[in-house]
Amino acid sequence: MSTPSPYPTGPGVSAARARDVVDALRRGTVPQQGLGLFAVGLDRFSDALDDDLTTIARGGSAFHALRGEYGSGKTFFARWLAEQAKRRGLAVSEVQISETETPLHRLETVYRRLTERLTTSSHPPSALRAVVDSWFYALEEEVLATGEVDEDDETALAHSVDELLELRLTEVARTTPAFSAALRGYRAAVATGDGAGAEALIAWLGGQKSVAASAKRAAGVRGDLDHFAALGFLQGLLAVLRDCGHPGLLLILDEVETLQRVRGDVREKSLNALRQLLDEIDAGRFPGLFLVITGTPAFYEGQQGVQRLAPLAQRLATDFTTDPRFDSPRAVQLRLPGFDLTSLGELGRKVRGVYEAAARNPERVTERADDAYIDELARAVTGSLGGKAGIAPRLYLRKLVADVLDRIDTFDDFDPRLHYKLTVNSSELTEVERSAAASAGDVELELP
Repeated sequence: MSTPSPYPTGPGVSAARARDVVDALRRGTVPQQGLGLFAVGLDRFSDALDDDLTTIARGGSAFHALRGEYGSGKTFFARWLAEQAKRRGLAVSEVQISETETPLHRLETVYRRLTERLTTSSHPPSALRAVVDSWFYALEEEVLATGEVDEDDETALAHSVDELLELRLTEVARTTPAFSAALRGYRAAVATGDGAGAEALIAWLGGQKSVAASAKRAAGVRGDLDHFAALGFLQGLLAVLRDCGHPGLLLILDEVETLQRVRGDVREKSLNALRQLLDEIDAGRFPGLFLVITGTPAFYEGQQGVQRLAPLAQRLATDFTTDPRFDSPRAVQLRLPGFDLTSLGELGRKVRGVYEAAARNPERVTERADDAYIDELARAVTGSLGGKAGIAPRLYLRKLVADVLDRIDTFDDFDPRLHYKLTVNSSELTEVERSAAASAGDVELELP
Protein backbone atom coordinates (compact mmCIF):
# COMPACT_ATOMS: atom_id res chain seq x y z
CA MET A 1 0.00 0.00 0.00
CA SER A 2 1.53 3.32 -1.02
CA THR A 3 1.98 6.23 1.35
CA PRO A 4 -0.02 9.36 0.40
CA SER A 5 2.21 11.98 -1.19
CA PRO A 6 2.49 15.45 0.41
CA TYR A 7 2.85 16.98 -3.07
CA PRO A 8 -0.13 18.66 -4.74
CA THR A 9 -1.92 16.53 -7.29
CA GLY A 10 -4.17 17.10 -10.26
CA PRO A 11 -7.48 18.56 -8.98
CA GLY A 12 -6.06 22.08 -8.61
CA VAL A 13 -4.79 22.11 -12.21
CA SER A 14 -6.99 22.30 -15.30
CA ALA A 15 -6.73 19.29 -17.60
CA ALA A 16 -5.98 21.50 -20.62
CA ARG A 17 -3.14 23.30 -18.87
CA ALA A 18 -1.74 20.05 -17.52
CA ARG A 19 -1.88 18.48 -20.97
CA ASP A 20 0.12 21.32 -22.52
CA VAL A 21 2.83 20.93 -19.89
CA VAL A 22 2.95 17.15 -20.14
CA ASP A 23 3.06 17.20 -23.95
CA ALA A 24 6.15 19.42 -23.86
CA LEU A 25 7.90 17.25 -21.27
CA ARG A 26 7.10 14.15 -23.31
CA ARG A 27 8.97 15.75 -26.22
CA GLY A 28 11.89 16.67 -23.97
CA THR A 29 11.32 20.43 -24.22
CA VAL A 30 10.62 23.22 -21.74
CA PRO A 31 6.89 24.10 -21.68
CA GLN A 32 5.94 27.60 -22.82
CA GLN A 33 3.61 28.07 -19.86
CA GLY A 34 2.53 26.44 -16.60
CA LEU A 35 6.06 26.27 -15.26
CA GLY A 36 5.02 27.43 -11.83
CA LEU A 37 3.21 24.12 -11.43
CA PHE A 38 6.47 22.21 -11.06
CA ALA A 39 9.14 24.82 -10.36
CA VAL A 40 11.74 23.61 -7.85
CA GLY A 41 14.21 25.84 -6.03
CA LEU A 42 13.03 29.17 -7.47
CA ASP A 43 11.22 30.50 -4.41
CA ARG A 44 14.43 32.13 -3.21
CA PHE A 45 14.32 34.52 -6.19
CA SER A 46 10.61 35.39 -6.07
CA ASP A 47 10.67 38.46 -3.81
CA ALA A 48 13.65 40.11 -5.53
CA LEU A 49 12.23 39.53 -9.01
CA ASP A 50 8.84 40.81 -7.90
CA ASP A 51 10.61 44.01 -6.82
CA ASP A 52 12.23 44.21 -10.28
CA LEU A 53 8.84 43.89 -11.94
CA THR A 54 7.50 46.65 -9.68
CA THR A 55 10.42 48.85 -10.76
CA ILE A 56 9.53 48.22 -14.40
CA ALA A 57 5.88 49.07 -13.76
CA ARG A 58 7.01 52.42 -12.33
CA GLY A 59 8.96 53.27 -15.48
CA GLY A 60 12.36 51.99 -14.40
CA SER A 61 14.56 49.31 -15.93
CA ALA A 62 16.26 46.14 -14.71
CA PHE A 63 18.92 43.64 -15.74
CA HIS A 64 20.05 40.20 -14.63
CA ALA A 65 22.50 37.67 -16.01
CA LEU A 66 21.48 34.05 -15.33
CA ARG A 67 24.41 31.76 -14.72
CA GLY A 68 24.31 27.99 -14.80
CA GLU A 69 25.74 24.89 -16.39
CA TYR A 70 23.90 23.07 -19.17
CA GLY A 71 20.82 21.44 -17.68
CA SER A 72 20.70 23.71 -14.62
CA GLY A 73 17.39 25.21 -15.74
CA LYS A 74 18.30 28.59 -17.29
CA THR A 75 15.64 28.37 -20.00
CA PHE A 76 13.13 27.08 -17.44
CA PHE A 77 13.94 30.01 -15.12
CA ALA A 78 13.59 32.52 -17.95
CA ARG A 79 10.18 31.19 -19.02
CA TRP A 80 9.03 30.99 -15.40
CA LEU A 81 9.97 34.66 -15.04
CA ALA A 82 8.14 35.39 -18.30
CA GLU A 83 4.95 34.00 -16.76
CA GLN A 84 5.35 36.30 -13.76
CA ALA A 85 5.97 39.25 -16.10
CA LYS A 86 2.84 38.59 -18.15
CA ARG A 87 0.76 38.46 -14.98
CA ARG A 88 2.00 41.97 -14.26
CA GLY A 89 1.00 43.12 -17.76
CA LEU A 90 4.44 43.15 -19.39
CA ALA A 91 5.07 42.05 -22.94
CA VAL A 92 7.67 39.29 -23.33
CA SER A 93 10.12 38.23 -26.01
CA GLU A 94 12.56 35.32 -25.84
CA VAL A 95 15.41 35.42 -28.36
CA GLN A 96 17.98 32.66 -28.86
CA ILE A 97 21.37 34.09 -29.74
CA SER A 98 23.15 32.17 -32.50
CA GLU A 99 26.04 32.87 -34.84
CA THR A 100 24.03 32.40 -38.04
CA GLU A 101 20.41 33.35 -37.28
CA THR A 102 20.65 35.93 -34.49
CA PRO A 103 24.19 37.26 -34.06
CA LEU A 104 24.38 39.58 -31.08
CA HIS A 105 26.65 42.07 -32.82
CA ARG A 106 23.87 42.82 -35.31
CA LEU A 107 21.33 44.54 -33.11
CA GLU A 108 18.97 44.99 -36.04
CA THR A 109 18.67 41.19 -36.23
CA VAL A 110 18.13 40.94 -32.48
CA TYR A 111 15.37 43.56 -32.74
CA ARG A 112 13.77 41.69 -35.66
CA ARG A 113 13.72 38.43 -33.67
CA LEU A 114 12.37 40.37 -30.68
CA THR A 115 9.34 41.56 -32.62
CA GLU A 116 8.80 38.17 -34.26
CA ARG A 117 8.56 36.55 -30.81
CA LEU A 118 6.80 39.40 -29.04
CA THR A 119 3.92 38.11 -26.94
CA THR A 120 1.51 39.35 -24.27
CA SER A 121 -0.89 37.62 -21.93
CA SER A 122 -3.61 37.93 -24.59
CA HIS A 123 -1.69 37.76 -27.89
CA PRO A 124 0.69 35.05 -29.16
CA PRO A 125 3.77 35.86 -31.27
CA SER A 126 3.99 38.05 -33.17
CA ALA A 127 1.93 40.50 -31.16
CA LEU A 128 3.44 43.59 -32.80
CA ARG A 129 0.44 44.52 -34.96
CA ALA A 130 -2.01 43.88 -32.10
CA VAL A 131 0.09 46.12 -29.85
CA VAL A 132 0.23 48.94 -32.44
CA ASP A 133 -3.53 48.71 -33.05
CA SER A 134 -4.15 48.83 -29.29
CA TRP A 135 -1.91 51.88 -29.07
CA PHE A 136 -3.84 53.83 -31.70
CA TYR A 137 -7.10 52.86 -30.03
CA ALA A 138 -5.74 54.12 -26.70
CA LEU A 139 -4.71 57.42 -28.31
CA GLU A 140 -8.18 57.85 -29.80
CA GLU A 141 -9.81 57.16 -26.45
CA GLU A 142 -7.54 59.71 -24.79
CA VAL A 143 -8.39 62.36 -27.38
CA LEU A 144 -12.13 61.71 -27.07
CA ALA A 145 -11.92 61.81 -23.28
CA THR A 146 -10.92 65.49 -23.47
CA GLY A 147 -14.33 66.31 -24.94
CA GLU A 148 -12.70 68.70 -27.42
CA VAL A 149 -13.24 66.50 -30.50
CA ASP A 150 -16.49 65.11 -31.84
CA GLU A 151 -16.33 61.33 -32.34
CA ASP A 152 -18.13 61.69 -35.68
CA ASP A 153 -15.63 64.23 -37.00
CA GLU A 154 -13.13 61.75 -38.43
CA THR A 155 -10.84 64.43 -39.87
CA ALA A 156 -10.51 66.31 -36.57
CA LEU A 157 -10.08 63.05 -34.65
CA ALA A 158 -7.32 61.85 -36.99
CA HIS A 159 -5.55 65.22 -36.71
CA SER A 160 -5.71 65.19 -32.91
CA VAL A 161 -4.46 61.58 -32.74
CA ASP A 162 -1.53 62.50 -35.00
CA GLU A 163 -0.64 65.39 -32.70
CA LEU A 164 -0.79 63.12 -29.65
CA LEU A 165 1.31 60.54 -31.49
CA GLU A 166 4.02 63.11 -32.13
CA LEU A 167 3.93 64.22 -28.50
CA ARG A 168 4.31 60.68 -27.19
CA LEU A 169 7.16 59.87 -29.54
CA THR A 170 9.02 63.18 -29.16
CA GLU A 171 12.03 61.57 -27.50
CA VAL A 172 12.17 58.75 -30.03
CA ALA A 173 11.76 61.09 -33.00
CA ARG A 174 14.89 63.02 -32.00
CA THR A 175 17.07 60.02 -32.76
CA THR A 176 14.84 57.78 -34.89
CA PRO A 177 12.28 59.88 -36.80
CA ALA A 178 11.58 56.96 -39.14
CA PHE A 179 9.80 55.05 -36.37
CA SER A 180 7.11 57.68 -35.86
CA ALA A 181 6.90 58.25 -39.63
CA ALA A 182 6.16 54.56 -40.18
CA LEU A 183 3.49 54.64 -37.47
CA ARG A 184 1.81 57.60 -39.18
CA GLY A 185 2.02 55.80 -42.51
CA TYR A 186 0.49 52.66 -40.99
CA ARG A 187 -2.39 54.65 -39.54
CA ALA A 188 -3.01 56.30 -42.91
CA ALA A 189 -2.92 52.95 -44.72
CA VAL A 190 -5.47 51.48 -42.32
CA ALA A 191 -7.72 54.53 -42.67
CA THR A 192 -7.73 54.25 -46.48
CA GLY A 193 -8.22 50.49 -46.53
CA ASP A 194 -4.74 49.80 -47.91
CA GLY A 195 -4.27 46.40 -46.26
CA ALA A 196 -1.08 45.53 -48.13
CA GLY A 197 0.51 48.88 -47.29
CA ALA A 198 -0.42 48.55 -43.61
CA GLU A 199 1.02 45.03 -43.46
CA ALA A 200 4.23 46.18 -45.15
CA LEU A 201 4.73 49.04 -42.69
CA ILE A 202 4.14 46.78 -39.68
CA ALA A 203 6.78 44.47 -41.13
CA TRP A 204 9.14 47.41 -41.54
CA LEU A 205 8.49 48.53 -37.95
CA GLY A 206 9.39 44.98 -36.93
CA GLY A 207 12.74 45.26 -38.68
CA GLN A 208 11.85 42.94 -41.55
CA LYS A 209 13.74 43.17 -44.82
CA SER A 210 12.38 43.18 -48.36
CA VAL A 211 9.45 45.47 -47.58
CA ALA A 212 7.72 46.91 -50.63
CA ALA A 213 9.37 50.17 -51.70
CA SER A 214 5.99 51.71 -52.55
CA ALA A 215 4.76 51.30 -48.96
CA LYS A 216 7.92 52.85 -47.54
CA ARG A 217 7.78 55.68 -50.05
CA ALA A 218 4.17 56.46 -49.13
CA ALA A 219 5.12 56.65 -45.45
CA GLY A 220 8.20 58.75 -46.13
CA VAL A 221 10.73 56.19 -44.90
CA ARG A 222 13.58 54.59 -46.78
CA GLY A 223 16.04 51.72 -46.54
CA ASP A 224 16.06 48.93 -43.96
CA LEU A 225 16.67 48.95 -40.24
CA ASP A 226 20.38 49.01 -39.39
CA HIS A 227 22.44 48.34 -36.28
CA PHE A 228 22.43 51.96 -35.13
CA ALA A 229 18.68 52.52 -35.55
CA ALA A 230 17.74 49.29 -33.76
CA LEU A 231 18.08 50.81 -30.29
CA GLY A 232 15.90 53.73 -31.38
CA PHE A 233 13.23 51.32 -32.60
CA LEU A 234 13.40 49.48 -29.27
CA GLN A 235 12.90 52.80 -27.50
CA GLY A 236 9.87 53.49 -29.70
CA LEU A 237 8.41 50.04 -29.06
CA LEU A 238 8.68 50.55 -25.30
CA ALA A 239 6.81 53.86 -25.61
CA VAL A 240 4.04 52.20 -27.62
CA LEU A 241 3.77 49.32 -25.14
CA ARG A 242 3.54 51.68 -22.19
CA ASP A 243 0.75 53.76 -23.72
CA CYS A 244 -1.42 50.76 -24.57
CA GLY A 245 -1.38 49.25 -21.09
CA HIS A 246 1.83 47.20 -21.01
CA PRO A 247 4.19 48.82 -18.48
CA GLY A 248 7.25 47.24 -19.99
CA LEU A 249 9.00 44.48 -21.89
CA LEU A 250 10.87 41.45 -20.57
CA LEU A 251 13.55 40.67 -23.16
CA ILE A 252 15.33 37.34 -22.69
CA LEU A 253 18.55 36.79 -24.65
CA ASP A 254 19.08 33.05 -24.29
CA GLU A 255 22.24 31.04 -24.97
CA VAL A 256 24.55 34.06 -25.05
CA GLU A 257 27.42 31.66 -24.33
CA THR A 258 27.42 30.79 -28.05
CA LEU A 259 29.60 33.91 -28.45
CA GLN A 260 32.53 31.82 -27.23
CA ARG A 261 32.44 29.78 -30.45
CA VAL A 262 32.43 32.58 -33.02
CA ARG A 263 35.35 34.29 -34.75
CA GLY A 264 37.40 36.61 -32.58
CA ASP A 265 36.35 39.81 -34.35
CA VAL A 266 32.66 38.83 -34.21
CA ARG A 267 33.00 38.01 -30.51
CA GLU A 268 34.52 41.41 -29.81
CA LYS A 269 31.70 43.19 -31.64
CA SER A 270 29.06 41.11 -29.86
CA LEU A 271 30.44 41.73 -26.39
CA ASN A 272 30.68 45.41 -27.18
CA ALA A 273 27.05 45.43 -28.37
CA LEU A 274 26.01 43.91 -25.04
CA ARG A 275 28.05 46.48 -23.15
CA GLN A 276 26.45 49.26 -25.20
CA LEU A 277 22.98 47.93 -24.41
CA LEU A 278 23.74 47.83 -20.68
CA ASP A 279 25.15 51.36 -20.81
CA GLU A 280 21.96 52.61 -22.46
CA ILE A 281 19.84 50.87 -19.82
CA ASP A 282 21.87 52.48 -17.03
CA ALA A 283 21.52 55.86 -18.74
CA GLY A 284 17.73 55.56 -18.55
CA ARG A 285 17.15 55.36 -22.29
CA PHE A 286 14.87 52.34 -22.02
CA PRO A 287 12.25 52.90 -19.33
CA GLY A 288 10.25 49.70 -18.95
CA LEU A 289 12.92 47.31 -20.23
CA PHE A 290 13.77 44.22 -18.15
CA LEU A 291 16.73 42.56 -19.86
CA VAL A 292 17.78 39.02 -18.92
CA ILE A 293 20.67 37.12 -20.49
CA THR A 294 21.62 33.50 -19.89
CA GLY A 295 25.04 31.90 -20.02
CA THR A 296 27.32 29.25 -18.58
CA PRO A 297 29.98 29.95 -15.91
CA ALA A 298 32.61 29.57 -18.62
CA PHE A 299 31.03 32.43 -20.56
CA TYR A 300 31.17 34.78 -17.56
CA GLU A 301 34.62 33.70 -16.34
CA GLY A 302 36.54 32.47 -19.39
CA GLN A 303 38.81 34.44 -21.67
CA GLN A 304 36.61 33.63 -24.66
CA GLY A 305 33.63 35.28 -23.00
CA VAL A 306 32.85 38.29 -20.82
CA GLN A 307 36.40 38.59 -19.46
CA ARG A 308 37.58 39.51 -22.95
CA LEU A 309 35.97 42.94 -22.55
CA ALA A 310 37.01 44.54 -19.26
CA PRO A 311 34.19 47.14 -19.00
CA LEU A 312 31.59 44.40 -19.47
CA ALA A 313 33.32 42.08 -17.01
CA GLN A 314 33.29 44.86 -14.41
CA ARG A 315 29.56 45.41 -14.89
CA LEU A 316 28.75 41.73 -14.46
CA ALA A 317 31.22 41.01 -11.65
CA THR A 318 29.60 39.03 -8.81
CA ASP A 319 31.30 37.21 -5.92
CA PHE A 320 30.55 33.49 -6.07
CA THR A 321 33.29 32.36 -3.69
CA THR A 322 30.86 32.17 -0.77
CA ASP A 323 28.41 29.40 0.15
CA PRO A 324 25.75 29.18 -2.62
CA ARG A 325 23.07 29.13 0.08
CA PHE A 326 23.81 32.80 0.69
CA ASP A 327 23.85 34.03 -2.91
CA SER A 328 22.04 37.36 -3.12
CA PRO A 329 18.88 37.13 -5.29
CA ARG A 330 19.40 40.83 -6.08
CA ALA A 331 22.87 40.43 -7.58
CA VAL A 332 23.61 41.26 -11.22
CA GLN A 333 24.42 37.60 -11.83
CA LEU A 334 22.03 34.99 -10.48
CA ARG A 335 23.58 31.56 -9.98
CA LEU A 336 21.32 28.59 -10.58
CA PRO A 337 22.57 25.78 -8.34
CA GLY A 338 21.30 22.97 -10.56
CA PHE A 339 19.75 19.72 -9.42
CA ASP A 340 20.83 16.99 -7.04
CA LEU A 341 19.04 13.70 -6.41
CA THR A 342 16.82 15.23 -3.72
CA SER A 343 15.59 18.13 -5.86
CA LEU A 344 15.29 15.82 -8.89
CA GLY A 345 12.92 13.60 -6.89
CA GLU A 346 10.94 16.64 -5.80
CA LEU A 347 10.68 17.71 -9.44
CA GLY A 348 9.41 14.27 -10.44
CA ARG A 349 6.71 14.30 -7.76
CA LYS A 350 5.49 17.71 -8.86
CA VAL A 351 5.31 16.59 -12.48
CA ARG A 352 3.42 13.47 -11.46
CA GLY A 353 0.91 15.76 -9.74
CA VAL A 354 0.48 17.76 -12.95
CA TYR A 355 0.15 14.55 -14.98
CA GLU A 356 -2.68 13.31 -12.78
CA ALA A 357 -4.80 16.35 -13.71
CA ALA A 358 -5.07 15.08 -17.30
CA ALA A 359 -4.78 11.34 -16.62
CA ARG A 360 -7.61 8.88 -17.24
CA ASN A 361 -6.54 6.83 -14.23
CA PRO A 362 -4.95 9.28 -11.77
CA GLU A 363 -5.25 6.96 -8.75
CA ARG A 364 -3.35 4.22 -10.56
CA VAL A 365 -0.65 6.71 -11.54
CA THR A 366 -0.23 7.75 -7.90
CA GLU A 367 -0.13 4.18 -6.64
CA ARG A 368 2.30 2.64 -9.13
CA ALA A 369 4.60 5.66 -9.56
CA ASP A 370 4.78 6.32 -5.83
CA ASP A 371 7.33 8.60 -4.18
CA ALA A 372 9.85 5.80 -3.70
CA TYR A 373 9.70 4.83 -7.38
CA ILE A 374 10.07 8.47 -8.46
CA ASP A 375 13.34 8.59 -6.48
CA GLU A 376 14.50 5.25 -7.90
CA LEU A 377 14.02 6.49 -11.45
CA ALA A 378 15.92 9.70 -10.62
CA ARG A 379 18.88 7.65 -9.39
CA ALA A 380 18.81 5.42 -12.48
CA VAL A 381 18.68 8.29 -14.98
CA THR A 382 21.42 10.14 -13.11
CA GLY A 383 23.52 6.98 -13.17
CA SER A 384 23.10 6.74 -16.93
CA LEU A 385 24.62 10.22 -17.15
CA GLY A 386 27.69 9.44 -15.11
CA GLY A 387 26.09 10.52 -11.84
CA LYS A 388 25.63 14.10 -13.06
CA ALA A 389 22.23 14.98 -11.61
CA GLY A 390 22.67 18.59 -12.72
CA ILE A 391 22.12 17.74 -16.38
CA ALA A 392 19.52 15.01 -15.80
CA PRO A 393 16.17 16.90 -15.54
CA ARG A 394 15.28 16.94 -19.25
CA LEU A 395 15.95 13.24 -19.81
CA TYR A 396 14.50 12.28 -16.43
CA LEU A 397 11.19 14.03 -17.06
CA ARG A 398 10.95 12.64 -20.59
CA LYS A 399 11.48 9.09 -19.31
CA LEU A 400 9.10 9.63 -16.41
CA VAL A 401 6.27 10.93 -18.60
CA ALA A 402 6.68 8.97 -21.85
CA ASP A 403 8.01 5.64 -20.59
CA VAL A 404 6.41 5.33 -17.16
CA LEU A 405 3.37 7.54 -16.48
CA ASP A 406 1.89 7.14 -19.98
CA ARG A 407 2.10 3.34 -19.70
CA ILE A 408 0.62 3.24 -16.21
CA ASP A 409 -2.27 5.40 -17.36
CA THR A 410 -2.85 3.33 -20.52
CA PHE A 411 -2.35 -0.29 -19.44
CA ASP A 412 -4.24 -1.80 -16.51
CA ASP A 413 -1.54 -4.35 -15.70
CA PHE A 414 1.59 -2.25 -16.27
CA ASP A 415 3.83 -2.08 -13.21
CA PRO A 416 7.04 -0.08 -13.81
CA ARG A 417 8.95 -2.11 -11.23
CA LEU A 418 8.14 -5.34 -13.09
CA HIS A 419 7.82 -4.30 -16.70
CA TYR A 420 10.20 -1.38 -17.25
CA LYS A 421 13.96 -1.25 -17.47
CA LEU A 422 15.60 2.09 -18.21
CA THR A 423 17.31 2.32 -21.57
CA VAL A 424 19.13 5.36 -22.89
CA ASN A 425 19.94 5.67 -26.59
CA SER A 426 22.52 8.10 -27.90
CA SER A 427 20.06 9.45 -30.48
CA GLU A 428 17.74 10.85 -27.79
CA LEU A 429 20.47 12.76 -25.96
CA THR A 430 21.78 16.27 -26.36
CA GLU A 431 25.48 16.76 -26.97
CA VAL A 432 26.12 17.50 -23.29
CA GLU A 433 24.07 14.50 -22.15
CA ARG A 434 25.83 12.26 -24.67
CA SER A 435 29.22 13.29 -23.31
CA ALA A 436 28.09 12.55 -19.75
CA ALA A 437 26.64 9.20 -20.78
CA ALA A 438 29.92 8.23 -22.44
CA SER A 439 31.68 8.72 -19.09
CA ALA A 440 29.14 6.61 -17.20
CA GLY A 441 31.04 3.37 -17.78
CA ASP A 442 29.39 0.25 -16.41
CA VAL A 443 26.73 1.99 -14.33
CA GLU A 444 23.81 -0.26 -13.40
CA LEU A 445 20.67 1.16 -15.00
CA GLU A 446 18.14 -1.45 -13.97
CA LEU A 447 15.61 -0.14 -11.46
CA PRO A 448 15.26 -1.99 -8.14
